[in-house]
Amino acid sequence: MIDRVSPLEESLRLRAPERVMDLERLGSLHPSRLSFVRSLIRQMARQRWQISTTRFDLDDDGHGTAIYRLQTPRGRYHGVIFSQPLPDDARSDRVIAEAWDVTFGVVEGDVDDALLEQMAANVPLQEAGRQHPRLLVLSRANRSLRNFAAFSEALSAGQQPDPRWITRVGYLYRTTAVYGNGKFGIADFDRLRDNPDFQRPFSAQMLGVYLLRHFSIEQIEHIARRQAPATAVGLATPLRRYLGIGNSTGLGMAPFLINHPQLIEQWVESREQALAQISAQQPDEEQRAALIALVSRAQRHLEQTVTEDVEQSARNVETAAALPEVRIWLEQVPLTDGLWQELVEWGHRTLSLETQELINTLLLEIYPDIVEPFEDRMGVDERMELTPEMPLVRLKQLIETHYDWALSYDFDDPDNRYWFWYRSVEKEEPRLGVRDHEPGADRELKLAIAPRVADTHRVISDYLGNHPRASVVDFLIQHSRHKEIVRRIQTMVETPFGEIRANLWARDMKPMHLLRTKLSFFGASRFDPKSDRWVRITLFQGAPLVEELNAEPDDLRAFDDWSFPLEPSTSNAEDNPTPTTTGVTT
Repeated sequence: MIDRVSPLEESLRLRAPERVMDLERLGSLHPSRLSFVRSLIRQMARQRWQISTTRFDLDDDGHGTAIYRLQTPRGRYHGVIFSQPLPDDARSDRVIAEAWDVTFGVVEGDVDDALLEQMAANVPLQEAGRQHPRLLVLSRANRSLRNFAAFSEALSAGQQPDPRWITRVGYLYRTTAVYGNGKFGIADFDRLRDNPDFQRPFSAQMLGVYLLRHFSIEQIEHIARRQAPATAVGLATPLRRYLGIGNSTGLGMAPFLINHPQLIEQWVESREQALAQISAQQPDEEQRAALIALVSRAQRHLEQTVTEDVEQSARNVETAAALPEVRIWLEQVPLTDGLWQELVEWGHRTLSLETQELINTLLLEIYPDIVEPFEDRMGVDERMELTPEMPLVRLKQLIETHYDWALSYDFDDPDNRYWFWYRSVEKEEPRLGVRDHEPGADRELKLAIAPRVADTHRVISDYLGNHPRASVVDFLIQHSRHKEIVRRIQTMVETPFGEIRANLWARDMKPMHLLRTKLSFFGASRFDPKSDRWVRITLFQGAPLVEELNAEPDDLRAFDDWSFPLEPSTSNAEDNPTPTTTGVTT
């Protein structure tokens, strides 16, 4: 286990867990300086990682194989991408899809002819393939057809695509799954545990997405050159940066938050510790000006964010409309030692949850020296420990003290047991069903912690009536089905930010809040729900380009300043560079 907090951090006042772990608040989080895409880019820049092209064998339509070499101070890896023709009627973002526009993986070490042949036969099959154990990441993606057509047409004609195309849909490709940690025979997590390049959570997966972003730029320029060699131009640098990679995801992401509470504790507590340290700072005028500028940028970003979802659109509008008031507050309130704490408390009293958490995100931006040490605290060795000798009455007290939120629900009320979570037969993916009305209850997943805790508390109370001096082990001998939840309770009472304080059976529970919680830590922007159960987002939009990374930037602070990207102006987008490939082609 990593050291949790220093004595200084222990002395700081953290926000109350009941405020922080409220599901609606968690569903209002924004990507931040601690998000995994941001920490990966900083790591790559600090350690001078280099990316080069070793193979770029595509036909006129952009189909074929591309291989990118990643050289770090400690290791070598390759991103291997297969692009294949895909009929429009076979293109689907659903997990049950069997073919995609591109499939790809990140491989530890070199790629010889034998490994490439094996990957070419299996990576395009994804789950159905026999994947190589040196594969760290396995993924697939589909084209955004509208953007692909608009970009290739414009570049072929010697023009830059309209930046508004990217504002509407911020990518040329969107992934539908990015697998790691031993899925389908690829390298398991233990292979990365002692690997200094990818020790942080999901860093290898984020690298795969970053390489796909680079490929999407190179591929669209290649297609334009092949279509019109005499007139084609490369994509302008501001548009290159503005392009991200999309992701389409659904309920399959939700169980992770429940099944890894110690990891979630680590993510949330790191963020809360950083915020507590920042709130205790004495700001100067330069820092106030920096925050005001970020508020303005975030407002424009939200105004430019497009979603057809009525509720999310309303939240974006409400947040953007509140930011001028935040800016005025910052400009007019005297510069006191406790300004940031005053700002946070004022926001809590007067602003929406989404605006409150946006302010916290922006505060994280202006104190990199405080925030960045937490990058290496985002992982944890997860172990649920059972304490069998604990007096049972003590366990009952712990539940009533630390899980009082779970005991507050009336589970005899049909609205509090409306949903059930189950695993589909088709793809073994999580689904939601209406209890007593839809099939699947025989495959119900134990994701709803609140009713399980309440049930265990009830059974313990009954047992203590006849066995007041019983220990936990005495109870479990008679009621073994409670062992798993008892182990969780005994472990998690030490971690205030691990449990999401919500009833996941409740009729008014919004699964979209679960998805956004995890996606915010990934670094997802432009949150665009397509229903109450699946969402499209964008990763790496505004991020530095591979060629900028390879140039080994001296000013890492400026290099990392790419949060809340804005639509490039038309004049900037008309910068027409010659198409290039990155790195050394061998």
